[in-house]
Amino acid sequence: MTFTKTTEQDSKYNHLENMSISELLININNEDKTVPFAVEKALPQIEKLTQKIVEKLKKGGRLFYIGAGTSGRLGIVDASECPPTFGVPHELVVGLIAGGDTAIRKAVEFAEDSKEQGWLDLQENNISDKDIVIGIAASGTTPYVIAALEKCNEKNIITGCISCNKNSPLSNTAQLPIEVIVGPEFITGSSRMKAGTAQKLVLNMLSTATMIQLGKIKGNKMVDMQLSNNKLVERGEKMLAQELNIDLKKASKMLEEFGSVRNAIQNYK
Repeated sequence: MTFTKTTEQDSKYNHLENMSISELLININNEDKTVPFAVEKALPQIEKLTQKIVEKLKKGGRLFYIGAGTSGRLGIVDASECPPTFGVPHELVVGLIAGGDTAIRKAVEFAEDSKEQGWLDLQENNISDKDIVIGIAASGTTPYVIAALEKCNEKNIITGCISCNKNSPLSNTAQLPIEVIVGPEFITGSSRMKAGTAQKLVLNMLSTATMIQLGKIKGNKMVDMQLSNNKLVERGEKMLAQELNIDLKKASKMLEEFGSVRNAIQNYK
């Protein structure tokens, strides 16, 4: 099969500089509307990868995201939100980006072109065959990501990926590929737009479905969330009051005593 980078194809729109603000926003929005339908077509692939993530994490493994640029940042966002949302250890879901922590805020030139650094970054985190590694690259051609997954495959580490091109080198490397084909971007080649949105939606699905399967949600509530600010404390109090049919004052005292919504529910007499 031939490989075509639809993420690099010319935008369906031209002379953007001549459009009014209203026209720009309407056209961007029209393109954005297509993304969930592209994700829907990939649901069978997303399900297969999620099943494997759950299986690995239930056996004590960890989930790694590895990417460059926007893709790497999105992986880090998803990983960093798992501990406060689900109360899991920070090392359970790990996001790695080409260029290291500096690249989270500022682009590091040519970092994504290294064929060695991805595996070195994984080794620094003591990667093993208990873990699962997901490469994220809209283009599906990022050397940093592909080479890391190739090394994982050699070491019998399960690999998945999220890309936005059909039959890309990354998809052909990953054992469990996800391909969300969003087509050309509004600005030609600007894959932080539809491709980035698609990747964020898929990451939401992977981590959320996994954590639910791991028992981190009760009913539809985040009972294991970290009470790290006033908003979350108030949310926890309301959860407790609703679940146990008690007033907010008592809920507040219980939350302070037991430290989490789940513990408070389990210790209620």
